[in-house]
Amino acid sequence: MEKIERGSAMNILITGICGFVGSTLARCLKESVPDVRLCGIDNLMRPGSEINVGPLRRLGVDFRRGDIRSAADVAALPDAGWVIDAAANPSVLAGTGGAADSRLLFEHNLASIGNMLEYCRERRAGLLLLSSSRVYSIPALCRIPLAVEDERFILDPHSSLPPGLTSNGLGPDFTTAPPVSLYGATKLACETMALEYGDAFGFPVWITRCGVLAGAGQFGTAQQGIFSYWINAHLRRRPLCYTGFDGAGRQTRDALHPADLCRLLLCQMECPRTGGPRLYTAGGGPQNAISLKQLTRWCDRRFQPHSPAADPAPRRYDVPWVALDNCAAARDFGWSPQTGIYALLEEIAAHAESHPHWLETSGQ
Repeated sequence: MEKIERGSAMNILITGICGFVGSTLARCLKESVPDVRLCGIDNLMRPGSEINVGPLRRLGVDFRRGDIRSAADVAALPDAGWVIDAAANPSVLAGTGGAADSRLLFEHNLASIGNMLEYCRERRAGLLLLSSSRVYSIPALCRIPLAVEDERFILDPHSSLPPGLTSNGLGPDFTTAPPVSLYGATKLACETMALEYGDAFGFPVWITRCGVLAGAGQFGTAQQGIFSYWINAHLRRRPLCYTGFDGAGRQTRDALHPADLCRLLLCQMECPRTGGPRLYTAGGGPQNAISLKQLTRWCDRRFQPHSPAADPAPRRYDVPWVALDNCAAARDFGWSPQTGIYALLEEIAAHAESHPHWLETSGQ
């Protein structure tokens, strides 16, 4: 890809800026780059997202209520040197509720990327595309050799691992063969289109496949934002359930704080490299991975005991273990996550205690 000289490199546009990730990235960018100029667009469809408008404006963010599915709304946005695409329907179950639901998923996660790519082409802006660990093949994820340790799944230390998976986690080369879920397919298609646009029209593209992003202020539901949802529901003694995998709660995910992701995005924006890899994985890694059973034990100690129900019946698209490999990001950018899993959980718990109606705010 051709290197583009941009005097406005610290003019940044964030799509989905009123979501948890977009708003947290905006705050972190303001703290890290004092002279950064931020513009953000959001349609405020996500329950709770409207509460971030005031704080963002007080930070000096140029907030625009609009929809990136609309070419007219995108055309009305000011020029930016970089676009951080944080707008998407983030649930792996998105699109499975029928014809209207699947059409909305297509429009939100895939059709809208065309408008943002055209924006980057016309404005000569770089693109930072936030993708997902759920682009990986579900059957392949379910075949990963696992063992049980302290009520969580771990990689079986006595088995050979498939290509793209090491003891450090899943890397970019792990198979993305279908099925990956409707949601995963939209994210994978966005990756391909972004790389093709960048190559064809000479603007820089960086793709980051993220693990579970989590932290204080996340809008938690049972389908998305699981750490926030579980901690808030445990504190309120709402019904919880271990679903699938024998109903034991051993399914395991790594967690990444958006503040750590922000540091990686800044490294990518500042990188002068024109060749080499454009796609990276970034998550908490195996050391920041925790099972639902372990999370419940932590909540029992932090609050008071509360026992989830158990439903061993499998749920569509569920996988037992996901943790991402950060080695390439460490090698190329000197990056690694700094927020440990228990510091992250404590941050969510403190927020939950000070926001007693957070589940209702999140639409629960």
